[in-house]
Amino acid sequence: MTTTPSPTSSPAAIAAGSWLAHPDARAWTCPPAPADIRVFHEGLPGYAPTPAVDLPAVAELLCVARVVVKDESSRLGLPAFKALGVSYAMYRVICERAGRTITPTDWDSLRGVVATLGPLQFVAATDGNHGRAVARFSRLLGVPAHIFVPDVVTPSSIRAIQAEGAHVSVLSEDYDKTVQLAADEAERQPNAVLIQDTAWPGYEDIPQWIVDGYSTLFAELDDQLALGDPTEHGSALVVTPMGVGSLAQAAVVHYRSHPNSASIAVLGVEPDSAACIQVSMRAGRATSIATASTIMDGLNCGTPSSLAWPYLRDGMDGVVAVSDEQAADAVNTLNALAVEAGPCGAATMAAARIAASAPELRESLGLTSESTIVLLNTEGPRPAAAQDVTAARAEDAR
Repeated sequence: MTTTPSPTSSPAAIAAGSWLAHPDARAWTCPPAPADIRVFHEGLPGYAPTPAVDLPAVAELLCVARVVVKDESSRLGLPAFKALGVSYAMYRVICERAGRTITPTDWDSLRGVVATLGPLQFVAATDGNHGRAVARFSRLLGVPAHIFVPDVVTPSSIRAIQAEGAHVSVLSEDYDKTVQLAADEAERQPNAVLIQDTAWPGYEDIPQWIVDGYSTLFAELDDQLALGDPTEHGSALVVTPMGVGSLAQAAVVHYRSHPNSASIAVLGVEPDSAACIQVSMRAGRATSIATASTIMDGLNCGTPSSLAWPYLRDGMDGVVAVSDEQAADAVNTLNALAVEAGPCGAATMAAARIAASAPELRESLGLTSESTIVLLNTEGPRPAAAQDVTAARAEDAR
């Protein structure tokens, strides 16, 4: 008989070398994201701030005042935060091609502009959620989409992208090579635009617009929690998943430009089989690594984004690598607390457990009994078929 896991179930043992602290990060500052991006999102049909859900049982377990999940399991009709970045980047592409700023910015007005621009196609590579967002908004704009996926992506995720009307090419390659092949395809097609959430020298404008789009998530958190306000909170820790580092970049930009930056730490989490950010931080330079299969497939990336890397190197307070077993346990914990999460989003719970229980890391992050921890749940639950794969892989890891 299957039993429901306790919200306070113990995490797996902390692996040696699974975390790295950067205690000087809160002294580093940077300019904020553009201020008008939330206004763009507010004009889209179906926009609403995603909830911030309190988890008092977890706060007690982690010996902090409050644990809150920023729940991105439903965002603009899609089960992940990626909708924020993709929608804004596509809008900026359309404005650039039209040679003007387009208002109002609802899908009907944008589709009307697209129809006057001549042939257009959007191309992307994905581990799942990014490609589905590109496919969805391409459909709403009346633009064909071609999505490249590595063959480690679950069949249910591929079907979800196809259901949006996109053409999907499944490649026997890792994520980095899949991105390269998608970029090559976009280069070959005269009317194609690559909508990619990682950057490299010579391809940085669109990834930057995607990162800018994520700023809406953090603007909502400011309204919901007022992190950094000494009259509301003690210190705060924001835990964000990392693949190539774009969402973590947005978190660093937001909190390192915050007036009370010194009281807010940012912690990144990645799979222990794809820990390219931690490897890079240990090396002191952006470093590519070979990756292996993981249930956190949206984080299965081997090379940091060239845009993200300087922000993560200088402004992120620490990184944690978690195992599939730890991520699967975190999924079960959140589900037991009525928070629907996939492995990528739940990885933040696994990282918070490590941060709270490793004394040196806890001290470096400034965690006390008065602290607030914010977990970014970046994706909703997997379809049943994908959940079966998750359970099987976690069992293999035991």
